[in-house]
Parts: sequence; C-alpha cells; structure tokens
Amino acid sequence: MIKRTLYFGNPAYLSLRNQQLVIKMPEVEKSTTVCEVIKTESVRTIPVEDIGVVVLDNKQITLTQGLMEALLANNTAVVSCDARSMPAGLLLPLSGNTIQQERFTDQINSSLPLRKQLWQQTIKAKIENQAAVLRKHTSAESKCMNVWASDVKSGDSDNLEGRAAAYYWKNLFIPYIDKFVRGREAAPPNNLLNYGYAILRALIARALVSSGLLPTLGIHHHNRYNAYCLADDIMEPYRPYVDELVLNIVKSGQDYEELTKDLKALLLSIPTIDVQISGKRSPLMIAASTTTASLAKCFGGEIRKIIYPEIE
Repeated sequence: MIKRTLYFGNPAYLSLRNQQLVIKMPEVEKSTTVCEVIKTESVRTIPVEDIGVVVLDNKQITLTQGLMEALLANNTAVVSCDARSMPAGLLLPLSGNTIQQERFTDQINSSLPLRKQLWQQTIKAKIENQAAVLRKHTSAESKCMNVWASDVKSGDSDNLEGRAAAYYWKNLFIPYIDKFVRGREAAPPNNLLNYGYAILRALIARALVSSGLLPTLGIHHHNRYNAYCLADDIMEPYRPYVDELVLNIVKSGQDYEELTKDLKALLLSIPTIDVQISGKRSPLMIAASTTTASLAKCFGGEIRKIIYPEIE
C-alpha cells in the first residue's frame, strides 16, 4: 500500500489518539470568538499506519512524544525544514527490521569488490535513466549516454558518471533555460531540484531502514560528516525522476524563482510517481523498498544485482 506524504506549512498541534494522528490548528483552538462546534469540526485525524513521510515546515508546529513514538514505530520519515523551507533534518527509527543485526553484519562485512560492482550497477542505471529523460524531452543525442552506460567499469574507475552528468545538465533544460548550471546554490530551478532530491533522499533512507540496512555506511560515498551515505548512493538512479518532474514544471511556464506552496505540493508528489521496476508499474515509494530489499540480498550473498527502476 502506498503511504501518504503529509506537509505542514502552518502552525499546528500534532498529537496521537487511538493510533490516529490528530491535527489541531492553534489559532482555532485559542480563539475566544469561535464556537466549540467549529473547533471540534476543525480537528482532523489520519491513521498513523497510512503515513509514510511527514514534512514539517513551520516554526510553530508542536509534536507530542506519543506521536513521534507511533510514527517511528510505523517507519515514517519525519522531515524538518529550515528557515528557507528547505529540508534540513530527518528522523528515522533505530530499528526497522526484525533481522536487523544480521543485515548490519552482512553490510559491514561486504567485500570491496562487491561494493565496487554494486556501484557500477548503480551508475549504469543512473546514466541509462538520464539518457531516457533526454530522449523523451529534448532533441539532444542520447547515444553517447548509452555508450557511457555500457562502458561503466567496476567502481566507475573512469568516472563516466561525471562525464555523463556534464553532458546531461548541458542539454536537459534547452531551450527553456540558457546555459543552465547545476549547483546547490546556483540559480533556479536548482531550488526545485534541491527540494526534490531532499524528499527523495528521505524516501530512500526510510526504505533502507525498513530493509534492515545502515543508511550511514555507503557503497561509494564515504564522507565522515554524512549520516546518509548509503541513501546518497542508492538514490542516484532515482534522481532522473525528480529531474523530469522539475523539467515539466519549467516547460509549463510556471514561475519557479521562489519555492511556493504550489511548487512544493508538486514536488511532494515524488513518492507517488509511477515507475517501471522488474517489469511492473509501481509508485516510487514502493519501488524504493524493492531496490533496498534487493540490496540487502546482495550483501547477504543471495543475489548479485540491485533492482533499479527504468525510465522508458
């Protein structure tokens, strides 16, 4: 079942009652001019078991400890945003799988050759999906991307990921944006890409935890200050789905200079994007769990290939 993504951008009081998330608006609760009937009707409830991601984007949001406990028990990713409304923190459960210790051991003991092979598969899938986006939406030649994908070696020792990225970003937004440069602090629509990637990262981290894996211990990324190296690894082939969504926003003619609530609503649809994985259609959130489950099996020696989605 696809889980719901909840966004809170206004002051709110969030609590738990009968395994239901209870949403109350402080301005209504504290008002002396609003009758009790309206106060009662303004309260909303949502089953905790239906929630996959919660995004908190206001400094006047209060969560009870009971609610946080229930959300974590449900393996819900809780994302906290900063003053610029950009995702800045992620809360995940410490234990998300019944055989977590066994999965941790397999992951920690995985050999360097295996991790290099898994990275090779990851970059190959990423470049192929980037090529598919270019083929669908631009007039750029994608044959070179397919060649680079097929030439990726173990560990991507030739850095074909970087070569493909340079070509990809040079051509993705033509003719809508002149000389687009991809960078965290660069001009829009980088703001949309940053926000979308942050949501995607939370989804992948959530899926890794549910599969009993350590999101900190990557197969390629190994920054000592990064708590989500493995999430950053595994999200790579999923990034083109975010790119395609942002490209469609740019093509629609919407103003994307500022990250408005309407734009956030579009980007928060990322978990429900329809993707093709293992020959079947699936929401991206479900596909992420398929990918991380296959990764756990790779670490355990059951299979040799990660299952990634493919953009058609």
